[in-house]
Amino acid sequence: MSALGRTVTDSPLARRNPTVKLALLTVVSVVVLFVLDPLTPGVLYGLALVGVVVGTRAAPRTLALAHVPFVAFAVGVLLVNALSRPGTVLWTAGPLRVTQEGVEIGTALAARTLLIGVLAVGFLLSTDGVALMTSLRSNARLSPRVTYAALAGYRMLQEMPREWATLQHAHAVRAPLRDDGRAVLGVRHHAGVVFGLLVVSLRKGERMSQALESRGLGRTPHTTWRPVAVDRRDAGLVVGVLAVLALVLALSAVLDILEGPGALTR
Repeated sequence: MSALGRTVTDSPLARRNPTVKLALLTVVSVVVLFVLDPLTPGVLYGLALVGVVVGTRAAPRTLALAHVPFVAFAVGVLLVNALSRPGTVLWTAGPLRVTQEGVEIGTALAARTLLIGVLAVGFLLSTDGVALMTSLRSNARLSPRVTYAALAGYRMLQEMPREWATLQHAHAVRAPLRDDGRAVLGVRHHAGVVFGLLVVSLRKGERMSQALESRGLGRTPHTTWRPVAVDRRDAGLVVGVLAVLALVLALSAVLDILEGPGALTR
Protein backbone atom coordinates (compact mmCIF):
# COMPACT_ATOMS: atom_id res chain seq x y z
CA MET A 1 0.00 0.00 0.00
CA SER A 2 1.24 3.48 -0.78
CA ALA A 3 1.92 5.99 1.94
CA LEU A 4 -1.06 8.16 1.04
CA GLY A 5 -3.14 5.65 -0.82
CA ARG A 6 -5.82 5.18 1.84
CA THR A 7 -7.76 7.64 3.97
CA VAL A 8 -7.93 6.86 7.69
CA THR A 9 -11.69 7.27 8.10
CA ASP A 10 -12.03 6.17 11.73
CA SER A 11 -10.11 8.95 13.44
CA PRO A 12 -10.91 12.24 15.22
CA LEU A 13 -9.45 14.35 12.42
CA ALA A 14 -11.30 12.42 9.72
CA ARG A 15 -14.62 13.39 11.33
CA ARG A 16 -13.88 17.10 11.02
CA ASN A 17 -15.18 19.24 8.17
CA PRO A 18 -12.84 19.12 5.12
CA THR A 19 -13.28 22.81 4.30
CA VAL A 20 -12.37 23.77 7.87
CA LYS A 21 -9.24 21.60 7.72
CA LEU A 22 -8.25 23.02 4.34
CA ALA A 23 -8.75 26.58 5.61
CA LEU A 24 -6.60 25.89 8.69
CA LEU A 25 -3.89 24.35 6.52
CA THR A 26 -3.89 27.45 4.33
CA VAL A 27 -3.82 29.90 7.26
CA VAL A 28 -0.95 28.15 9.06
CA SER A 29 1.02 27.82 5.81
CA VAL A 30 0.62 31.52 5.01
CA VAL A 31 1.57 32.61 8.54
CA VAL A 32 4.77 30.55 8.67
CA LEU A 33 5.87 32.00 5.33
CA PHE A 34 6.80 35.13 7.31
CA VAL A 35 8.69 33.24 10.05
CA LEU A 36 12.40 32.89 9.38
CA ASP A 37 13.99 31.75 12.62
CA PRO A 38 14.76 28.02 13.01
CA LEU A 39 13.21 27.41 16.43
CA THR A 40 9.65 28.70 15.94
CA PRO A 41 8.73 26.54 12.90
CA GLY A 42 10.60 23.65 14.52
CA VAL A 43 8.38 23.83 17.61
CA LEU A 44 5.29 24.17 15.43
CA TYR A 45 6.39 21.13 13.42
CA GLY A 46 6.75 19.05 16.57
CA LEU A 47 3.30 20.07 17.79
CA ALA A 48 1.79 19.46 14.34
CA LEU A 49 3.38 16.01 14.15
CA VAL A 50 1.88 15.06 17.51
CA GLY A 51 -1.50 16.41 16.37
CA VAL A 52 -1.39 14.42 13.12
CA VAL A 53 -0.36 11.22 14.90
CA VAL A 54 -3.19 11.55 17.43
CA GLY A 55 -5.75 12.98 15.02
CA THR A 56 -5.30 10.53 12.14
CA ARG A 57 -4.23 7.38 14.02
CA ALA A 58 -2.05 6.57 11.04
CA ALA A 59 0.63 3.91 11.27
CA PRO A 60 4.15 5.20 12.02
CA ARG A 61 5.43 3.60 8.81
CA THR A 62 2.81 5.47 6.78
CA LEU A 63 3.82 8.81 8.29
CA ALA A 64 7.51 8.04 7.86
CA LEU A 65 7.11 7.18 4.17
CA ALA A 66 4.96 10.27 3.60
CA HIS A 67 7.76 12.38 5.08
CA VAL A 68 10.37 11.21 2.57
CA PRO A 69 9.78 13.81 -0.20
CA PHE A 70 9.47 16.65 2.31
CA VAL A 71 12.66 15.62 4.13
CA ALA A 72 14.52 15.40 0.82
CA PHE A 73 13.33 18.87 -0.18
CA ALA A 74 14.14 20.29 3.27
CA VAL A 75 17.69 18.91 3.15
CA GLY A 76 18.14 20.43 -0.31
CA VAL A 77 16.94 23.83 0.89
CA LEU A 78 19.27 23.68 3.89
CA LEU A 79 22.31 22.78 1.79
CA VAL A 80 21.63 25.42 -0.86
CA ASN A 81 21.31 28.19 1.72
CA ALA A 82 24.25 27.02 3.83
CA LEU A 83 26.58 26.94 0.82
CA SER A 84 25.36 29.97 -1.11
CA ARG A 85 24.27 32.63 1.38
CA PRO A 86 26.92 35.21 2.39
CA GLY A 87 27.83 35.78 6.01
CA THR A 88 30.16 34.61 8.76
CA VAL A 89 32.10 31.62 7.45
CA LEU A 90 31.88 28.51 9.65
CA TRP A 91 33.62 25.97 7.42
CA THR A 92 35.46 25.93 4.11
CA ALA A 93 36.71 23.20 1.79
CA GLY A 94 38.11 24.41 -1.50
CA PRO A 95 35.40 26.37 -3.33
CA LEU A 96 32.78 25.33 -0.77
CA ARG A 97 32.00 27.43 2.27
CA VAL A 98 29.30 27.23 4.92
CA THR A 99 28.08 30.45 6.57
CA GLN A 100 26.28 30.94 9.86
CA GLU A 101 23.52 33.01 8.24
CA GLY A 102 23.06 30.36 5.57
CA VAL A 103 22.70 27.60 8.14
CA GLU A 104 20.18 29.62 10.18
CA ILE A 105 18.03 30.62 7.20
CA GLY A 106 18.33 27.16 5.67
CA THR A 107 17.28 25.48 8.91
CA ALA A 108 14.29 27.83 9.21
CA LEU A 109 13.20 27.11 5.65
CA ALA A 110 13.71 23.37 6.16
CA ALA A 111 11.62 23.40 9.35
CA ARG A 112 8.93 25.35 7.51
CA THR A 113 8.94 22.74 4.74
CA LEU A 114 8.49 19.92 7.24
CA LEU A 115 5.71 21.81 9.03
CA ILE A 116 3.68 22.42 5.87
CA GLY A 117 4.45 18.89 4.73
CA VAL A 118 3.16 17.19 7.88
CA LEU A 119 0.01 19.33 7.82
CA ALA A 120 -0.59 18.36 4.18
CA VAL A 121 -0.03 14.69 5.03
CA GLY A 122 -2.51 14.94 7.90
CA PHE A 123 -5.07 16.53 5.59
CA LEU A 124 -4.66 13.86 2.91
CA LEU A 125 -4.78 10.98 5.39
CA SER A 126 -7.92 12.25 7.11
CA THR A 127 -9.99 13.62 4.21
CA ASP A 128 -12.22 11.63 1.89
CA GLY A 129 -12.38 12.99 -1.64
CA VAL A 130 -16.17 12.93 -1.92
CA ALA A 131 -16.57 14.62 1.47
CA LEU A 132 -14.08 17.30 0.39
CA MET A 133 -16.01 17.96 -2.82
CA THR A 134 -19.34 18.08 -1.00
CA SER A 135 -17.98 20.36 1.71
CA LEU A 136 -16.44 22.78 -0.78
CA ARG A 137 -19.77 22.91 -2.59
CA SER A 138 -21.95 23.29 0.52
CA ASN A 139 -19.74 25.24 2.93
CA ALA A 140 -17.33 27.16 0.70
CA ARG A 141 -20.03 27.86 -1.92
CA LEU A 142 -17.75 26.90 -4.79
CA SER A 143 -19.19 26.08 -8.20
CA PRO A 144 -19.63 22.43 -9.29
CA ARG A 145 -16.90 22.87 -11.91
CA VAL A 146 -14.38 23.76 -9.23
CA THR A 147 -15.47 21.12 -6.72
CA TYR A 148 -15.57 18.27 -9.22
CA ALA A 149 -12.20 19.35 -10.58
CA ALA A 150 -10.86 19.32 -7.01
CA LEU A 151 -12.24 15.80 -6.53
CA ALA A 152 -10.65 14.59 -9.76
CA GLY A 153 -7.29 16.09 -8.84
CA TYR A 154 -7.50 14.71 -5.30
CA ARG A 155 -8.24 11.19 -6.59
CA MET A 156 -5.36 11.38 -9.04
CA LEU A 157 -3.02 12.52 -6.27
CA GLN A 158 -4.05 9.58 -4.10
CA GLU A 159 -3.57 7.10 -6.96
CA MET A 160 -0.16 8.40 -8.09
CA PRO A 161 1.90 6.28 -5.65
CA ARG A 162 0.15 3.13 -6.88
CA GLU A 163 0.64 4.15 -10.52
CA TRP A 164 4.31 4.85 -9.79
CA ALA A 165 4.78 1.38 -8.28
CA THR A 166 3.02 -0.28 -11.23
CA LEU A 167 5.18 1.56 -13.78
CA GLN A 168 8.34 0.77 -11.83
CA HIS A 169 7.53 -2.94 -11.89
CA ALA A 170 6.69 -2.81 -15.60
CA HIS A 171 9.97 -1.07 -16.46
CA ALA A 172 11.96 -3.39 -14.18
CA VAL A 173 10.80 -6.38 -16.24
CA ARG A 174 12.56 -4.94 -19.31
CA ALA A 175 15.63 -3.69 -17.43
CA PRO A 176 19.02 -5.41 -17.90
CA LEU A 177 20.09 -7.81 -15.17
CA ARG A 178 23.23 -8.01 -13.07
CA ASP A 179 25.14 -11.21 -12.57
CA ASP A 180 23.12 -11.92 -9.42
CA GLY A 181 19.84 -11.60 -11.33
CA ARG A 182 18.80 -8.22 -9.95
CA ALA A 183 17.57 -5.52 -12.32
CA VAL A 184 19.78 -2.52 -13.10
CA LEU A 185 17.63 0.52 -12.23
CA GLY A 186 19.52 3.63 -13.25
CA VAL A 187 18.69 7.17 -14.33
CA ARG A 188 17.20 5.98 -17.62
CA HIS A 189 14.84 3.64 -15.78
CA HIS A 190 13.54 6.37 -13.47
CA ALA A 191 13.23 8.84 -16.36
CA GLY A 192 11.07 6.32 -18.18
CA VAL A 193 8.89 5.85 -15.10
CA VAL A 194 8.45 9.62 -14.70
CA PHE A 195 7.52 10.02 -18.37
CA GLY A 196 5.09 7.11 -18.14
CA LEU A 197 3.45 8.60 -15.05
CA LEU A 198 3.06 11.93 -16.87
CA VAL A 199 1.41 10.26 -19.86
CA VAL A 200 -0.90 8.18 -17.67
CA SER A 201 -1.93 11.25 -15.67
CA LEU A 202 -2.67 13.30 -18.79
CA ARG A 203 -4.76 10.53 -20.31
CA LYS A 204 -6.62 9.96 -17.06
CA GLY A 205 -7.31 13.70 -16.73
CA GLU A 206 -8.69 13.82 -20.25
CA ARG A 207 -10.99 10.86 -19.59
CA MET A 208 -12.18 12.45 -16.35
CA SER A 209 -13.00 15.75 -18.05
CA GLN A 210 -14.97 14.00 -20.77
CA ALA A 211 -16.88 11.93 -18.21
CA LEU A 212 -17.73 14.99 -16.11
CA GLU A 213 -18.92 16.99 -19.12
CA SER A 214 -21.06 14.08 -20.34
CA ARG A 215 -22.78 14.02 -16.95
CA GLY A 216 -23.80 17.66 -17.15
CA LEU A 217 -21.07 19.22 -15.03
CA GLY A 218 -21.71 22.70 -16.39
CA ARG A 219 -25.47 22.64 -15.96
CA THR A 220 -27.32 24.22 -13.06
CA PRO A 221 -28.88 23.93 -10.56
CA HIS A 222 -27.14 21.13 -8.65
CA THR A 223 -28.34 19.45 -5.47
CA THR A 224 -26.27 17.84 -2.71
CA TRP A 225 -27.10 14.31 -1.67
CA ARG A 226 -25.28 14.20 1.67
CA PRO A 227 -24.29 17.71 2.79
CA VAL A 228 -21.36 18.03 5.19
CA ALA A 229 -22.21 20.29 8.12
CA VAL A 230 -19.99 22.48 10.30
CA ASP A 231 -20.57 21.84 14.01
CA ARG A 232 -19.15 22.92 17.36
CA ARG A 233 -16.31 20.41 17.19
CA ASP A 234 -15.11 22.02 13.97
CA ALA A 235 -15.21 25.40 15.71
CA GLY A 236 -13.23 23.87 18.57
CA LEU A 237 -10.61 22.62 16.11
CA VAL A 238 -10.28 26.12 14.64
CA VAL A 239 -9.96 27.75 18.05
CA GLY A 240 -7.46 25.15 19.24
CA VAL A 241 -5.17 25.32 16.21
CA LEU A 242 -5.18 29.11 16.02
CA ALA A 243 -4.64 29.40 19.77
CA VAL A 244 -1.60 27.10 19.65
CA LEU A 245 -0.21 29.00 16.66
CA ALA A 246 -0.70 32.38 18.36
CA LEU A 247 0.78 31.10 21.65
CA VAL A 248 3.94 29.76 20.00
CA LEU A 249 4.43 32.96 18.02
CA ALA A 250 3.83 35.12 21.10
CA LEU A 251 6.29 33.14 23.25
CA SER A 252 8.85 33.26 20.46
CA ALA A 253 8.44 37.04 20.24
CA VAL A 254 8.66 37.51 24.02
CA LEU A 255 11.84 35.43 24.18
CA ASP A 256 13.27 37.50 21.28
CA ILE A 257 13.55 34.43 19.06
CA LEU A 258 10.98 35.27 16.40
CA GLU A 259 12.41 36.65 13.16
CA GLY A 260 10.59 37.74 10.02
CA PRO A 261 11.55 38.40 6.39
CA GLY A 262 14.13 40.93 7.57
CA ALA A 263 16.45 37.99 8.32
CA LEU A 264 16.95 37.54 4.58
CA THR A 265 18.65 40.92 4.23
CA ARG A 266 21.06 40.68 7.15
